[in-house]
Amino acid sequence: MNSWKIFKGTPENPHDEIKRLPPPPNWRKFDEKTRGTTYTVRSEEIDLVNAALYLRRPLLVTGKPGTGKTSLAYAVAAELQLGEVLRWNITTRSTLQEGLYRYDAIGRLQDSQRNSKDNEDNLAEIGKYIQLGALGTALLPSKTPRVLLIDEIDKSDIDLPNDLLNIFEEGNFEIPELTRIASKQPEIIVQTDDKEDDKEGKKKTAPIERGKVQCQAFPFVILTSNGEREFPPAFLRRCLRLDLPEPTKEELEVIVRAHLGDNITERAEALVEKFVKRRKKGELATDQLLNAIYLLTKTADKGDSPMLDLSDDKKTLMNQVLRYLNSTEGYD
Repeated sequence: MNSWKIFKGTPENPHDEIKRLPPPPNWRKFDEKTRGTTYTVRSEEIDLVNAALYLRRPLLVTGKPGTGKTSLAYAVAAELQLGEVLRWNITTRSTLQEGLYRYDAIGRLQDSQRNSKDNEDNLAEIGKYIQLGALGTALLPSKTPRVLLIDEIDKSDIDLPNDLLNIFEEGNFEIPELTRIASKQPEIIVQTDDKEDDKEGKKKTAPIERGKVQCQAFPFVILTSNGEREFPPAFLRRCLRLDLPEPTKEELEVIVRAHLGDNITERAEALVEKFVKRRKKGELATDQLLNAIYLLTKTADKGDSPMLDLSDDKKTLMNQVLRYLNSTEGYD
């Protein structure tokens, strides 16, 4: 049997062992179309997702890392065939305008200086310098709602949740750069935040009438939070709230089978049980468990033997894979 190790630490002796690298785990395939299809949904989540759809309200999902907050958005998009999930990853520097649109004023000025004739400004070309953000794209008119994931809203500047209030209430916004020229150019084509290309293989665009965007179908909005901060009551009033608990042992077994198949070994079942016990002492994420079981049960070649077992120094590797998120202590 070949060793499970592909990299051997011998750069002085190059080899082609990379050809033995097996297909990635299904949670690491980077395929937006299938993401969320293996997500295990609880009854409470189903109820609150439906309530948010009917009420046209954002859903604030709170839970520890690895509880499936982002996967819920992809699961809804996949089941309801709502297309690509629009994702806005929040940082401390994120602003409302970043979520709505970006205008490259400097690029337009430079191009205008190089290409203008008789100092005339070509207003029709302004759309080349405007790109809608994830929130702005989600608010474009459409027959069915888009799915918008605003990830880790608790990392935002203190003002951003309040800045979102009017957008959530009105479902519209203006682009001042286009409103000012509406009398001369009533329609401007701008770029969207869609990562998927259109049918012709080109970047997706959308027409903006008189600088205003008004949604027809309010997007299905999921805001995720790790529970690291409190939000103002005015913001919470406009959201439905879902708290995701850590998966139970039975739920973990369902998740493992959904990702790794039904032929889970006794060794994997024992690891799930130990994982649940150890999770009481520190933070562990579900994908850490999946990583560990994948390494313990999948093969590194076409044989029947797993990549590794827990003998000798392999326990050290498991300690690293299953390291607590909130401390430097390893996993026994």
